[in-house]
Amino acid sequence: MQRTEINQLKQSIRKLGNLYDPSTQTVTLVLSVSERRHRAKVEFIHEATFSTAWRAVADILTKTAQNAWVRIESVQSVQKLSRAQFEARLAKVERMNYWRDGVSFDPSFKTALLEMEINGQAMFRPSKEHKIGRNSAKAWVDYERLVPYLKRRDGDLAVDVTKTASVWTFTTAGIFTTGGQIWSLETTETCAKGIRILTDPEAEIKQVIDDGERFLINQLKPTGEFIYGYYPSRQRVLTSYNCVRHFSSLYALLEAIEFTGRTEDYSKIKQAIQWGLDNATVEVDGAIFIDDNGELKLGGQALLMLTLSKYQDVTGDETFMPVLMQAFKGVPHFIQDNGKMVHVLNPDLTLKAAYRIIYYEGEVVFGLARLYELTKDEAVLALVKQILDFMVANDYGRYHDHWISYAINEALLVFPDNRQYMALGLKNVFIHLKFIEERETTYPTLLELLDAAVKMTDMVKASGNDDLLAPYDLRRLRQALKYRAEYEVTTGSFLPEIAMYLYAPSKFIGGFYARHDSFRTRIDDCEHFLSGLINYYNYTYRR
Repeated sequence: MQRTEINQLKQSIRKLGNLYDPSTQTVTLVLSVSERRHRAKVEFIHEATFSTAWRAVADILTKTAQNAWVRIESVQSVQKLSRAQFEARLAKVERMNYWRDGVSFDPSFKTALLEMEINGQAMFRPSKEHKIGRNSAKAWVDYERLVPYLKRRDGDLAVDVTKTASVWTFTTAGIFTTGGQIWSLETTETCAKGIRILTDPEAEIKQVIDDGERFLINQLKPTGEFIYGYYPSRQRVLTSYNCVRHFSSLYALLEAIEFTGRTEDYSKIKQAIQWGLDNATVEVDGAIFIDDNGELKLGGQALLMLTLSKYQDVTGDETFMPVLMQAFKGVPHFIQDNGKMVHVLNPDLTLKAAYRIIYYEGEVVFGLARLYELTKDEAVLALVKQILDFMVANDYGRYHDHWISYAINEALLVFPDNRQYMALGLKNVFIHLKFIEERETTYPTLLELLDAAVKMTDMVKASGNDDLLAPYDLRRLRQALKYRAEYEVTTGSFLPEIAMYLYAPSKFIGGFYARHDSFRTRIDDCEHFLSGLINYYNYTYRR
């Protein structure tokens, strides 16, 4: 690394302040360096002055590649706890991987670990009774993971970390660079803690989408099947497969390719569509259905239509139009005589489950509306209206589902004066706004809901139906949209300052994760993040 950049890093870390701990008369700097292929090498530097500590940092940086990922932090807010106090505090943390402090088993930080060293390798484990969600994880320290890591990092340990009477917890403030720009890291006690503070949201969101398309397209095998996902902190590849998500992820990829302009990737999408048709569909009475482990789901019918329609729309290739119409032919099998839709059929078209998840009705209307845009088939339009009218009559606006908002927006293109559809769509988001504002997990479908809702309010205004908007706070909606978009980037995308602590850092750039599930990344995680961010970017910056 060049001397000028090392000096810039020095000035940036100094500006953070609170570098000196008066209680111990020491400065502790932490340097993490990754050459992008392997986990970051972490070094704690504990000295009497900043100058002395920085010289040690600078010596390492002079031998570091220019494009390495470098994170420099200063230890702050150190608190000594008895072992019992520490273990009790850890056990009370809600959600897995939500312990957010560094930990040292000695006062001189010879056995210290950064928060992301801990979480990036699942060193704190939840109890077997823990269910994914907001409840006490009853976490405990897995010393069988922790001790070998410390020995690989530092050699012989200064203390027996399993038996120390006290444990020191600490926070940090820091900076990060990929070899060019320097970012300050967030210090507030949110999910964004330890992650860059965005300096140019337009450019940074665009980069995340660009990386996201590359990541997801790279998950396609030569056969057209996806690598379904990973648990990066556990070094595990997921072996299950959801055929509906196969198609929905292809839909998001089509949106992403349209955004990035990498049209050479369309051939991979076509192959993946064909893989899905060959391996995950069945034909019954001239209609085609996705067969997901013996279940024919209404949502599968929706995503099949949506993906094939999008493919034809962006490529002009009509190869799959016959399949599209066969998929459309399957939809009436899910509709009962009273107009209510059932959710899951058996392969012989008998009923398996009347209800599975609220998403399905919105999904199928969205898919049908997109099919109508391609074909202008009045039978398709009639089915769109039939289902939407049932949703209005049965107050589907209470379900705050993003697919319903997508569906309403598409429907308003052909029914631009239908106030009932507008009222349904507005209720669908505004009754959920408080939840959206306060949700601490990334929850990417919330951004999708906000994207559709903001677009809908503009469509309502353009139609002259402003009176429908009068009960609602439009400013609050717009503020929530911006907040959730930037929050997703900093808390759900594998930015380098997070990925560098995983087992193969560069492999995960462009992926999106669920922190509370061992940083899980699946194709459907990527699908929802990409769709939400693309729609946000296009509506915010490309107009």
